[in-house]
Amino acid sequence: MSRPSWSEYFMEITRVVATRSTCLRRKVGAVIVKDNRILATGYNGAPAGLTHCLEIGCLREKLGVPSGQRHELCRALHAEQNAIIQAAVHGTAIKGSVIYVTNQPCVMCTKMIVNAGIQKVIYSGDYPDQLSLEIFQEAGVELVRLGQGQS
Repeated sequence: MSRPSWSEYFMEITRVVATRSTCLRRKVGAVIVKDNRILATGYNGAPAGLTHCLEIGCLREKLGVPSGQRHELCRALHAEQNAIIQAAVHGTAIKGSVIYVTNQPCVMCTKMIVNAGIQKVIYSGDYPDQLSLEIFQEAGVELVRLGQGQS
């Protein structure tokens, strides 16, 4: 059995984090790493202490909102948002880090990643948001789909 690369290792952890998701549409996990050490994790779900979509249903499903649109109509935070917030709550600096995500970040998360000073995004699944790709490119944040580019 071969030893996984660091990227494969952290992406596997990201997939496990995603299993905590309470979203009915998409289970997403995020892990922020610096110097091969995990700084914070996050998954998509309702804010702490609020009722989860698993219990009350999905407003976006009820309204027929397509994936990648009208993010404000969701009660949940995205995995990337939760990971960045957890780092802030616990006073963990994430500037210069790498974030591993099970899916390409949406434009909202992209803007947070850029402003948080995260220098690289490694993801495994697609997401229909062209604007996020353009912002990453303009901001100089390296975007790597696992299996392509560096490991």
